[in-house]
Amino acid sequence: MLATHNAHKVEELRAILGDLLEGIELVGYDGPEPVEDGDTFEANALIKARAAAQHTGLPSIADDSGISVDALGGAPGIHSARYAGTRVDRDNLELLLANLGDEPNRAAHFTCAAALVVPPPVGSVGPDAPAEPAREFVELGIWQGSILHEPSGPNGFGYDPIFTPAGLTVSSAELRPEEKNAISHRALAFAAIMPTVRRELLGE
Repeated sequence: MLATHNAHKVEELRAILGDLLEGIELVGYDGPEPVEDGDTFEANALIKARAAAQHTGLPSIADDSGISVDALGGAPGIHSARYAGTRVDRDNLELLLANLGDEPNRAAHFTCAAALVVPPPVGSVGPDAPAEPAREFVELGIWQGSILHEPSGPNGFGYDPIFTPAGLTVSSAELRPEEKNAISHRALAFAAIMPTVRRELLGE
Protein backbone atom coordinates (compact mmCIF):
# COMPACT_ATOMS: atom_id res chain seq x y z
CA MET A 1 0.00 0.00 0.00
CA LEU A 2 1.17 3.51 -0.80
CA ALA A 3 0.02 6.71 0.86
CA THR A 4 0.32 9.81 -1.29
CA HIS A 5 0.81 12.99 0.68
CA ASN A 6 -1.53 14.93 -1.59
CA ALA A 7 -4.89 13.14 -1.71
CA HIS A 8 -6.21 14.93 -4.80
CA LYS A 9 -3.34 13.48 -6.83
CA VAL A 10 -4.47 9.89 -6.31
CA GLU A 11 -6.53 9.75 -9.50
CA GLU A 12 -3.87 11.58 -11.48
CA LEU A 13 -1.21 9.13 -10.35
CA ARG A 14 -3.46 6.19 -11.16
CA ALA A 15 -3.88 7.57 -14.68
CA ILE A 16 -0.15 8.19 -15.09
CA LEU A 17 1.03 4.88 -13.64
CA GLY A 18 -1.65 2.56 -15.01
CA ASP A 19 -0.43 -1.04 -15.06
CA LEU A 20 2.64 -0.14 -13.00
CA LEU A 21 0.31 -0.07 -9.97
CA GLU A 22 -0.72 -3.71 -10.38
CA GLY A 23 -0.58 -5.33 -6.93
CA ILE A 24 -0.24 -1.97 -5.14
CA GLU A 25 -3.04 -0.06 -3.43
CA LEU A 26 -2.79 3.71 -3.75
CA VAL A 27 -4.57 5.65 -1.00
CA GLY A 28 -4.81 9.32 -0.11
CA TYR A 29 -3.02 10.88 2.85
CA ASP A 30 -4.90 13.47 4.88
CA GLY A 31 -2.52 13.95 7.78
CA PRO A 32 -0.69 17.08 8.96
CA GLU A 33 0.95 19.27 6.33
CA PRO A 34 4.71 19.44 6.88
CA VAL A 35 6.74 22.62 6.49
CA GLU A 36 8.32 22.46 3.04
CA ASP A 37 11.53 24.28 3.82
CA GLY A 38 13.91 22.35 1.58
CA ASP A 39 16.05 24.20 -0.93
CA THR A 40 15.56 21.68 -3.76
CA PHE A 41 12.66 19.80 -5.33
CA GLU A 42 14.19 16.56 -4.05
CA ALA A 43 14.37 17.84 -0.46
CA ASN A 44 10.75 19.01 -0.45
CA ALA A 45 9.48 15.76 -1.98
CA LEU A 46 11.27 13.81 0.75
CA ILE A 47 9.83 16.09 3.46
CA LYS A 48 6.31 15.29 2.22
CA ALA A 49 6.94 11.56 1.86
CA ARG A 50 8.54 11.34 5.32
CA ALA A 51 5.54 13.10 6.86
CA ALA A 52 3.12 10.69 5.22
CA ALA A 53 5.19 7.63 6.17
CA GLN A 54 5.50 8.77 9.78
CA HIS A 55 1.78 9.54 10.08
CA THR A 56 0.50 6.37 8.39
CA GLY A 57 3.28 3.86 8.99
CA LEU A 58 2.98 2.99 5.29
CA PRO A 59 5.41 3.23 2.39
CA SER A 60 4.68 6.69 1.04
CA ILE A 61 5.25 8.56 -2.19
CA ALA A 62 5.13 12.29 -2.71
CA ASP A 63 6.32 14.77 -5.27
CA ASP A 64 7.42 18.36 -5.52
CA SER A 65 7.42 20.21 -8.80
CA GLY A 66 7.73 23.62 -10.39
CA ILE A 67 8.81 25.59 -13.41
CA SER A 68 12.19 27.20 -13.96
CA VAL A 69 12.72 29.97 -16.52
CA ASP A 70 16.23 30.45 -17.89
CA ALA A 71 15.97 34.24 -18.34
CA LEU A 72 14.74 34.62 -14.75
CA GLY A 73 17.74 32.80 -13.32
CA GLY A 74 15.73 29.63 -12.76
CA ALA A 75 12.83 31.35 -10.98
CA PRO A 76 10.26 30.62 -9.78
CA GLY A 77 11.69 27.10 -9.22
CA ILE A 78 10.80 25.61 -5.85
CA HIS A 79 8.67 28.70 -5.15
CA SER A 80 6.40 28.08 -8.16
CA ALA A 81 3.23 27.41 -6.16
CA ARG A 82 3.62 30.58 -4.09
CA TYR A 83 5.43 32.80 -6.59
CA ALA A 84 2.91 35.67 -6.35
CA GLY A 85 2.34 35.18 -2.63
CA THR A 86 -1.31 34.19 -3.08
CA ARG A 87 -1.08 30.50 -4.12
CA VAL A 88 -3.52 31.39 -6.92
CA ASP A 89 -2.48 29.85 -10.24
CA ARG A 90 -3.54 32.83 -12.32
CA ASP A 91 -1.63 35.27 -10.12
CA ASN A 92 1.54 33.19 -10.39
CA LEU A 93 1.21 32.90 -14.16
CA GLU A 94 0.60 36.61 -14.68
CA LEU A 95 3.55 37.58 -12.47
CA LEU A 96 5.85 35.27 -14.42
CA LEU A 97 4.74 36.80 -17.72
CA ALA A 98 5.18 40.32 -16.34
CA ASN A 99 8.66 39.57 -15.05
CA LEU A 100 9.68 37.95 -18.33
CA GLY A 101 8.23 40.77 -20.42
CA ASP A 102 9.46 40.80 -24.03
CA GLU A 103 12.60 38.82 -23.24
CA PRO A 104 13.45 36.84 -26.39
CA ASN A 105 14.89 33.91 -24.45
CA ARG A 106 11.74 32.00 -23.47
CA ALA A 107 13.44 28.69 -22.56
CA ALA A 108 12.03 26.98 -19.49
CA HIS A 109 11.53 23.56 -17.99
CA PHE A 110 9.29 21.84 -15.49
CA THR A 111 10.95 19.70 -12.82
CA CYS A 112 9.30 17.00 -10.73
CA ALA A 113 10.97 15.11 -7.90
CA ALA A 114 9.19 11.89 -6.91
CA ALA A 115 10.15 10.48 -3.51
CA LEU A 116 9.53 7.13 -1.86
CA VAL A 117 9.96 6.58 1.88
CA VAL A 118 9.66 3.05 3.25
CA PRO A 119 9.45 2.93 7.07
CA PRO A 120 11.05 -0.02 8.87
CA PRO A 121 8.69 -2.88 9.73
CA VAL A 122 7.03 -2.63 13.13
CA GLY A 123 8.91 -4.80 15.62
CA SER A 124 11.85 -5.22 13.27
CA VAL A 125 14.35 -4.44 16.05
CA GLY A 126 14.56 -5.24 19.72
CA PRO A 127 13.93 -2.69 22.48
CA ASP A 128 17.65 -2.10 23.05
CA ALA A 129 18.71 -2.10 19.41
CA PRO A 130 19.21 1.12 17.46
CA ALA A 131 16.21 2.10 15.37
CA GLU A 132 16.35 0.92 11.79
CA PRO A 133 16.26 3.92 9.44
CA ALA A 134 13.61 4.38 6.80
CA ARG A 135 14.69 3.69 3.25
CA GLU A 136 14.47 6.76 1.00
CA PHE A 137 14.61 7.15 -2.76
CA VAL A 138 14.17 10.10 -5.14
CA GLU A 139 13.95 10.38 -8.92
CA LEU A 140 13.75 13.50 -11.11
CA GLY A 141 11.74 14.19 -14.24
CA ILE A 142 12.58 17.19 -16.47
CA TRP A 143 10.17 18.52 -19.13
CA GLN A 144 11.84 20.99 -21.47
CA GLY A 145 9.95 23.72 -23.30
CA SER A 146 9.40 27.45 -23.57
CA ILE A 147 7.16 30.22 -22.27
CA LEU A 148 4.42 31.70 -24.44
CA HIS A 149 3.67 35.43 -24.49
CA GLU A 150 0.09 34.84 -23.33
CA PRO A 151 -1.97 31.96 -21.92
CA SER A 152 -3.55 29.42 -24.26
CA GLY A 153 -5.66 26.34 -23.63
CA PRO A 154 -8.38 25.24 -21.21
CA ASN A 155 -6.80 22.18 -19.63
CA GLY A 156 -4.18 21.52 -16.99
CA PHE A 157 -3.37 23.82 -14.09
CA GLY A 158 -0.63 26.05 -12.75
CA TYR A 159 1.68 27.27 -15.52
CA ASP A 160 0.34 24.85 -18.17
CA PRO A 161 -1.38 27.61 -20.22
CA ILE A 162 1.93 29.42 -20.86
CA PHE A 163 4.24 26.41 -21.31
CA THR A 164 4.88 24.89 -24.72
CA PRO A 165 6.64 21.51 -24.45
CA ALA A 166 9.71 21.06 -26.62
CA GLY A 167 8.82 19.65 -30.01
CA LEU A 168 5.19 20.79 -29.85
CA THR A 169 3.42 23.90 -31.07
CA VAL A 170 0.67 24.00 -28.43
CA SER A 171 0.68 24.76 -24.72
CA SER A 172 0.48 21.91 -22.23
CA ALA A 173 -2.99 23.28 -21.37
CA GLU A 174 -4.04 22.43 -24.93
CA LEU A 175 -3.06 18.79 -24.53
CA ARG A 176 -5.62 16.20 -23.55
CA PRO A 177 -4.99 14.82 -20.04
CA GLU A 178 -3.85 11.48 -21.43
CA GLU A 179 -1.42 13.25 -23.76
CA LYS A 180 0.08 15.30 -20.95
CA ASN A 181 0.23 12.29 -18.63
CA ALA A 182 2.36 10.46 -21.18
CA ILE A 183 5.12 13.09 -21.45
CA SER A 184 5.01 15.42 -18.44
CA HIS A 185 7.69 15.93 -15.80
CA ARG A 186 5.49 14.13 -13.28
CA ALA A 187 5.04 11.18 -15.62
CA LEU A 188 8.80 10.98 -16.17
CA ALA A 189 9.62 11.17 -12.46
CA PHE A 190 7.10 8.54 -11.40
CA ALA A 191 8.00 6.23 -14.29
CA ALA A 192 11.60 6.44 -13.05
CA ILE A 193 10.76 5.65 -9.43
CA MET A 194 8.18 2.90 -10.00
CA PRO A 195 10.75 0.11 -10.53
CA THR A 196 12.11 0.97 -7.07
CA VAL A 197 8.58 1.07 -5.64
CA ARG A 198 7.81 -2.38 -7.04
CA ARG A 199 11.12 -3.78 -5.83
CA GLU A 200 10.67 -2.38 -2.32
CA LEU A 201 7.01 -3.33 -1.93
CA LEU A 202 6.68 -6.46 -4.04
CA GLY A 203 10.21 -7.78 -4.18
CA GLU A 204 10.36 -7.63 -7.97
